[in-house]
Amino acid sequence: MKYRIVHVTSLTVTLGLIAPPLVAERNLIPSLENIPDVCSERPNEPDWMENIALRDAYQRVLVQDIYRALSLERVVETGSCNCATRFPTWDSAEGTFREDHADADRSEMLQASDIYNRRANELRPQAQAICEAAGNW
Repeated sequence: MKYRIVHVTSLTVTLGLIAPPLVAERNLIPSLENIPDVCSERPNEPDWMENIALRDAYQRVLVQDIYRALSLERVVETGSCNCATRFPTWDSAEGTFREDHADADRSEMLQASDIYNRRANELRPQAQAICEAAGNW
């Protein structure tokens, strides 16, 4: 932000703010709605994840990471990127979390998140190509 001193009288000085032209920013009006560009009918996260205490947020992140990895695996395995494949219900990710990680401590969950993220990142290029061809990326 630029500042400019404007003399009102010889005895008074006022500091005026000069805003630069905001042509591009004018069109970026935030919306309160979170509507995705593709597959707008995505399933909601389970209630317990949305209402989790901040100190336990790493559990939510792990389930989100599992969900991402599983959905990208499904896209690559099936070669299909319809909305139900790319954004399935949360049941599978939640089940994997409960079966394999629910008793883990924070450190173990963070390590598991890293593993799921790496797997998802490995699958991402293949899944992206499939989904771009289907118009769902």
